[in-house]
This record gives sequence, C-alpha cells and structure tokens, in this order.
Amino acid sequence: MRIFMKLALGVAALSLACGAAAQKPVIYPAKGQSAQQQKKDNSACYAWAKSDTGIDPAVVAQTPPPPSGPAVGGGERLKGAARGAVVGEIAGGHGGEGAAVGAVVGGARARRNQAAQQQQAQADKSQTLNTFYRALGACMEGRGYTVK
Repeated sequence: MRIFMKLALGVAALSLACGAAAQKPVIYPAKGQSAQQQKKDNSACYAWAKSDTGIDPAVVAQTPPPPSGPAVGGGERLKGAARGAVVGEIAGGHGGEGAAVGAVVGGARARRNQAAQQQQAQADKSQTLNTFYRALGACMEGRGYTVK
C-alpha cells in the first residue's frame, strides 16, 4: 500500500510538471501595428522583462538537466544493504541474503530520488520561464497587443 501511494504521488507530480511546461505567449498586433513596430516593441519588452524579472530565457534554456545516468552517490544502496543484513540476521541468520535484497531496494529508492530531482528541475525551469513570459506579455499588452 505504501509503495502504491508513492507511485501515485510520483505520477501526479509528473503530470503537473508536464502540464506546467513554459509556453511562449502568442502576440497579435490588435491596433494595426506594423511588423516593424511589433519587432521594435517586442525587443523593448524583452529587454524590460529581462531587467524586471532578472531572468534571461536564453540562459535558462541552456541550463543542463540533472544527470540521468545510473543513480549513485546518495548511499541508498549501502543503507539498504545494511538494513537488509540486520533484518536477515534477526529473521534467521541470513544476513547475506538480506543485504542483497536491501541493496536492490536501496537501488530502487536511488532511482526514484533521481527521477524526483529531474522532475523538480524541469518544474523549476518552467516556472522561471513562465515568470519571464508573463512580464513580456504584460509589457506587450501595455503597448496595445493581444497576448494569449
């Protein structure tokens, strides 16, 4: 039951992270602005949004994701092996078998932790870009454009 709850929470977090992907706004010249004027306004609003929010979308987009290789470094396998050895010895003198099972469980925990870190990094990136795009949209609306 406990594993099911963790799995359900993980799926919910993933769906929220995917649903919250940053979307660049669509900008329409509602007052008949020329393409040249729109380019000028967009450039000015981009600079203002960057200054106002302190966010540079080019830098955010280039931010590398957390490593996605084998899950190592958190000590989950070692801790799992130690717990398994203790439980194995208590349950009937099978510390080695318990350690092996514990290491497998610890490895699964390490993979879950790594996946959660990757999801959080993606959600943070999306939230940062959304903040910038809201500022850009507000500026463009102030200049007479429709922003969606």
